[in-house]
Amino acid sequence: MKIEHVAINVRDLERTRDFFVKYFGAKSNKGYHNPRTGLRSFFLTFADGARLEIMHWEAMPEGDFDKHALGYTHICMSIGTREAVDEMTARLVADGYRHVSGPRTSGEGYYESCILLDDGEELELTI
Repeated sequence: MKIEHVAINVRDLERTRDFFVKYFGAKSNKGYHNPRTGLRSFFLTFADGARLEIMHWEAMPEGDFDKHALGYTHICMSIGTREAVDEMTARLVADGYRHVSGPRTSGEGYYESCILLDDGEELELTI
């Protein structure tokens, strides 16, 4: 068994799609729109076959992201080496993304760094 994909709601589909394409080499489908439900989405496929669905609803509530809310709290991208984590963290910070923590070795033994995406979702980088 494997997880087929994970989906997250975002405020700006194109901006989020472009982020994962630029920094992680994701390939995007042409997108989907259901005018009846107000859903728009893209499927992003990564080199190892993992897939992320990013979704936006016309009736999406406003408000800040709360990482302590019930449900999924972050996406973790494994990028290969400590050096890659350090370099990607520096690149994202230089490009204006908010740095939350790391790079560091967590209590669980992960070498990780965390940044926030434009809508406040947490992205963790690890080996």
